Amino acid sequence: MSFPVAIQMYTLRNEAKANLYATLKKVKELGYDGVEFAGLYGHTPEEVRDMCKDIGLDPISAHVPYVDMIADAEGVLAQYAAIGCKYVAVPYLKEEHRPGTENFAEVIKNIAMLGGVAKKLGMTLLYHNHDFEFMKIDGKYALDILYEEVPADLLQTELDMCWVNVGGENPVEYLLKYSGRAPVVHLKDFVGEKSDDMYELIGIEKKAPARPANFEFRPVGSGKQDFPAILKASEKAGAKWVVVEQDQATMGLTPMESAAKSREYLRSIGN
Repeated sequence: MSFPVAIQMYTLRNEAKANLYATLKKVKELGYDGVEFAGLYGHTPEEVRDMCKDIGLDPISAHVPYVDMIADAEGVLAQYAAIGCKYVAVPYLKEEHRPGTENFAEVIKNIAMLGGVAKKLGMTLLYHNHDFEFMKIDGKYALDILYEEVPADLLQTELDMCWVNVGGENPVEYLLKYSGRAPVVHLKDFVGEKSDDMYELIGIEKKAPARPANFEFRPVGSGKQDFPAILKASEKAGAKWVVVEQDQATMGLTPMESAAKSREYLRSIGN
């Protein structure tokens, strides 16, 4: 099976901020089929919808901050329905909302609520993990607890293959565990090992020290991940889309060059 391939626009955030239309056009030229948004860069939903239609990209999904969705669930989610997104994802939890805090139980309830709002608007809510969800609560991963407590008709997975690996699990095995509940899979490559400082790499913790010497994001196919096996598992799990994401450009490449390298690699292995 050859999957349609999208790119998470966080990968190209600076380019998108400077000129969203030109960036989307280049994404299409590189051979991507769709995009997953991370902000609208000052444009209205209708403008973004029309850009995608004009260029021929599927606006498959969007990462929308949890706190924004909670503040105005119907208003915020309706914007992405207007764009034509099939999916909308909880992309990240700030420290005060993470597993291990007193707020996590409330987060689970809120995610179920958001899933209901998304469903009413014709979309499916996803949860995009990092590695902190792999902390155990009463012997179970917090991520598994989330998926146990929120039913599949309200929440599907968007498993990030880098963070599953960094979290200590085999990406292929963990993806297969959620067969039938994994419509969108994040393809992300890296080298090195987990570090306490690694969130500095995605611009979350500004106070963090310089980049850990042994961890680096890479274009898909340029790191340690086994993508032929991951794509095979994605097919078995029933995935409909794969999404390339690279939080930070490395190897002396620009973000756009990195996006091109990822797409070329996927094409080279038959996707």
